[in-house]
Amino acid sequence: MLTQVEILMRDSIAELDAYSLSLFDKLPAGKRLRAKLILKIAGETKDAVKLASVVELIHAASLLHDDVIDDAETRRGIASINAIFGNKTAIMLGDILYSKGFSELTSFPQEISKTVADSVTMLSIGELMDVELSKSLNLNQELYFDMIYKKTAVLIEAAAKSAALLSGKNAASFALYGKNLGLAFQIIDDVLDITMDSETLGKPALHDFEEGKTTLPYIYLFEALESEDKEKLKALYKKSLNEEESLWIKSIMIKSGAIEKSVKLAQKLGYEALSAIESEKNESLELVIKNMIEREF
Repeated sequence: MLTQVEILMRDSIAELDAYSLSLFDKLPAGKRLRAKLILKIAGETKDAVKLASVVELIHAASLLHDDVIDDAETRRGIASINAIFGNKTAIMLGDILYSKGFSELTSFPQEISKTVADSVTMLSIGELMDVELSKSLNLNQELYFDMIYKKTAVLIEAAAKSAALLSGKNAASFALYGKNLGLAFQIIDDVLDITMDSETLGKPALHDFEEGKTTLPYIYLFEALESEDKEKLKALYKKSLNEEESLWIKSIMIKSGAIEKSVKLAQKLGYEALSAIESEKNESLELVIKNMIEREF
């Protein structure tokens, strides 16, 4: 049914104009995590497919804006829209996808449309927080978790909750599942930025730190370092790292236990997500969590 989601997304943009569609066709599809959640929770109904397409249009819009903010030249291993066509085109395509998504959202019951719409407001606040926090080395865990909830987890939470509302299931339980999945997902993404190579990531390794994002492993690392190494880490912040500096960061991440500590927290959040929907006996949703957190890092 993901194929039907893709078709519906494309058809929605095709209704508008040919140029927008040609740009949309250049976007990489990605994992479609939010769509998968909706279909796994609400079933493969016509309404579920439409809701999944709406949420994925909104998510795609947020990524277009995110790439402009981050000056990203690639997205999932291919050239980004802003790199090919410029920031103005990327921003306007993002606005088109947002607007079309909201237009289609109005066909759903108010509680569902408000759930998704409110999450997009929070997502934008999260993006703004991310920009502000990257101006200096942020070592405040509370600010970090607030930011990743709003920037990443809130739309996943809304996808799960709205799917539950659509299918008459326990919205609160599925919302908690989605929230914890989103938080764990972002922490794992932070870890992979350090532990994986550039080819696997589809973007430069250690890119987060170079562009000014202080993620959870770096917060844990800073807490574990002696004063001399703390100063060295500060000096490397927002710097284009050479091979020696990259190797130093990777080695002390492992030695300090910052990676392991981050992974354990993501796993804890994941298992809490599983507990939230334990009574549902939904094996496919359990696998989403387990495949993410029960792996080698």
